[in-house]
Formats: sequence, C-alpha cells, structure tokens
Amino acid sequence: MIIRDINTLDKTGFVVDWGNGMSHRFLTERDGMGYTLTETHINPGSSSVLEYKKHLEACYCVEGEGEVEDAQTGEVHRIVPGTMYALNKHDKHTLRAKSRMRLVCVFNPPLQGPEAHNLKAGHSSSY
Repeated sequence: MIIRDINTLDKTGFVVDWGNGMSHRFLTERDGMGYTLTETHINPGSSSVLEYKKHLEACYCVEGEGEVEDAQTGEVHRIVPGTMYALNKHDKHTLRAKSRMRLVCVFNPPLQGPEAHNLKAGHSSSY
C-alpha cells in the first residue's frame, strides 16, 4: 500500500515547478502502478502550449477556471470544477488559467517524476 500526503510530498522530491505552476506527483514510474497521479496547480493568467508525445493525460478540475484550446480544431473548451478533459490522441493544446487552477491528472505511461516543461514562445512543450 502506498500512502502520500500533499503536505509532505516535497520531501520525496516530486513537487516539480513544471513551468506555469507546480505539479505534486503522488505516483510515478518507480511506484510500479502503470500510471502517474498528480495534483497540478496552474498559475493564474498563464498560457501553456503543451503536447505530450509519449503520454496520454486526463485532467479533472477541482478548483479555478480556465480553458483548453485544441490546436488541431481551434475549439476552446471552458474548464471549471467538475470538468474533465482527456488528451487521448497526444493532442497539442493550449491551457489557459483565468484564475488559480487545481487539476487532478493521470498520465499513462507514468512519468519518471522530475519532468518539467520548456515553455518557449511559439513551441509546444512535451515530456
């Protein structure tokens, strides 16, 4: 059984500044579960162009307000508490936070743990 507390997670080395917020990585590859579970905090006013080429990701919003834009279709979807979005085709997207957001995220395959984004203008960032 694995038990972790967000208040002591920084002692494990898996609280990561991912570029536009903090990612609290509760489960990583080393845990052998086959997926990663995170609580991700997104800075208010931030905009992140992301594209996971090696991972599928699902995100469930538990706090805040923002939007996710599908780079392929241009569709913009409002994200508020109770909304889930899943990047089931390694979708390139832009995540914009109107306020501080908290997302519970699952990655498959799992993250190793220390990955962070490189958020250069005009490019998507990927793990």
